[in-house]
Amino acid sequence: MPNNRAAETRAAHKVTLIGMLVNALNALAKLLVGFWANSSALIADAIHSLSDLLSDLLVLAATHFGRRKPDEDHPYGHDRYETLATLLLGTILIAVAGALVWDSIGRLLKPGELIIPSALALLIAAASVLSKEWIYRYTLKIAKKINSKLLEANAWHHRTDALSSIVVFIAILGSLFGLTWLDQLAAVIVGVMVAKMGSELIWESLKELVDTALPPEETEQIYAAAKSIAGVRDVHHLRTRTMGSRTLLDIHLQVAPYLSVSEGHEIGVWVAKKLRDEFEHISDVTFHIDPEDDEETDTPDPANMLPLRPTILAKLKACWEGDEDYDLPHNTTLHYLDLSIDVDLFFSLDQIDTTQIRDLEERLKAKAAHLPWLREVKVWVGELTTRNSAKGQQIYCVKEIKE
Repeated sequence: MPNNRAAETRAAHKVTLIGMLVNALNALAKLLVGFWANSSALIADAIHSLSDLLSDLLVLAATHFGRRKPDEDHPYGHDRYETLATLLLGTILIAVAGALVWDSIGRLLKPGELIIPSALALLIAAASVLSKEWIYRYTLKIAKKINSKLLEANAWHHRTDALSSIVVFIAILGSLFGLTWLDQLAAVIVGVMVAKMGSELIWESLKELVDTALPPEETEQIYAAAKSIAGVRDVHHLRTRTMGSRTLLDIHLQVAPYLSVSEGHEIGVWVAKKLRDEFEHISDVTFHIDPEDDEETDTPDPANMLPLRPTILAKLKACWEGDEDYDLPHNTTLHYLDLSIDVDLFFSLDQIDTTQIRDLEERLKAKAAHLPWLREVKVWVGELTTRNSAKGQQIYCVKEIKE
């Protein structure tokens, strides 16, 4: 993964530097010829190219800082740098567009000041169209390859410059045939195109910053992929958000209620792997294992929350203390289901008379019947042994169960 990120960063830097060179040459040529050839449209297009150059600088900085590895202060990574850069780029484009439109409308309202541009401006406009269309296609190819929204946005910024140059080319051609107002009208059209692109960039960035979910059709595909893993009974509470080119998601997986913790976790690991394999943009998966459908009770009323093991064992001990069978060494497993608790007690074969299991269950349940959360008491008898826990503590467990 780190090697891929480094390769992606190098690819993004390379295409952006090439784009900067193209934009710098275009901006300089348009600006010089625009003033010399008296073309307001070409000067406006030169400013557009300068905004492209600025956007390239932003892309260069954002891809450098935004694709760094996560650290202590940024555990989810730095991808939002790309988002902020895209937002800033969109704002700059709108500001530039407003200035272009304002100046060009002012000139249109004063027909006496309109000047016929030189034929050289036509040649520069044509060269701009060809060069910008090429850099657009090259940048878009790299953006798709490394899945960079910022780079893709910059590619479309190159495309708007190519389209604006086409408008400028037509306007200058018309002006040469006496339609002098076409040059100013083209400048207005270019300004509107730049503003539209800027507003789209801002909108996409804002959606990402407020953690907008993935499109519904893609969310359904994620649901289906998660449900296809063996052991997953249902999926709910799927939440997605994007950070730059990556997607982060939280998901609840419903499994059989009496599975071990480790088996439920392993099912979740397989779901996470499948989602990352099938959806390349998904980089972070947080899964929650549910023994039942808790879609309606995932944030329960505190008054309905059930006690934890220390409290439960203390209350059961108080109810069952003195019972000669309960006082024997055993292991206790708790199952939290349907807002109630089922208690499983595991005893060794040499401790309990197997013919008395049902009587023991009924006796213990009766003694603790006043506990509001207790639903079932189940007694299991088998070969009881010990196993070291993760902390080195010895715990009782049953190798073989016999009812």
